[in-house]
Amino acid sequence: MSETPQPRSRVDLSGESVHWDLGSSQSYGEYLQLERLLSAQKPNSFQHDEMLFIVVHQVSELWLNLLLHELKLVTECVVKDDLAPSFKALRRIAGIQEQLVGIWPVLSTMTPADYSSFRNALGRSSGFQSAQYRLVEFGLGNKNADMIRVHQRNPADYARLEKALHAPSLYDEVLRLLSRRGYGIPVEVRDRNFSEPYVPSKTVAAAWLGVYHNAQKDWDLYELAEGLVDLDHRFRSWRFQHVTTVERIIGNKPGTGGTSGVNYLAKALDLRFFPELWQIRTSL
Repeated sequence: MSETPQPRSRVDLSGESVHWDLGSSQSYGEYLQLERLLSAQKPNSFQHDEMLFIVVHQVSELWLNLLLHELKLVTECVVKDDLAPSFKALRRIAGIQEQLVGIWPVLSTMTPADYSSFRNALGRSSGFQSAQYRLVEFGLGNKNADMIRVHQRNPADYARLEKALHAPSLYDEVLRLLSRRGYGIPVEVRDRNFSEPYVPSKTVAAAWLGVYHNAQKDWDLYELAEGLVDLDHRFRSWRFQHVTTVERIIGNKPGTGGTSGVNYLAKALDLRFFPELWQIRTSL
């Protein structure tokens, strides 16, 4: 004789004060504007993998938006010489960067044939045109005035980028803080043309060596320095994963934005936002 089937287990809701009727309160979906968010994926083709391509890039832009939010806080803390809150923000940025790096293995599930099936539908649109990514790079110190030209069709993005181009980067503000703390930062570094690329300085390297040798006295500066190195390290990891993913999917084809593709992306692999912090490690 067969046993009577037992009902599947389920969560016991007895004793739970669930708000089945939300009244005048926002719902979860309304608070997050999920109707708008989840209807923003509009493929230009009927190819299955274009949805993946869109979601990966939209998610990346959301993380970049949060990264910019945290980067603003870090910069404000440095300007005010109140570094304690910046350390939490830098740890959060590290977590965001992990999420950004983690996106590449998902995109790598797309084969060259998958991408080729809808690539022409992208037209000239490209990650090269990401205003938020460019704001991150400008905010960290990789300034290049030519980069904002592609944003002229969007006046709001162009204005934000032009403002960021001429503003001190996070590293510029950090060096100003070192100067205020008594470390010898030359005036031509403190008051330079911020729209120009930063040029490494032996004097700045010597100042950072001083911070590391006086870590017990200036522990917050030492911790800030290590947070910046971690940020730079993770950014380089992101770039490497970007290059290898692109090469895996399109080989050496040019990018949709007009660049040489992998060859262009590879040029950025050796860029460092905080060069002296890397240089001094040989001397420590």
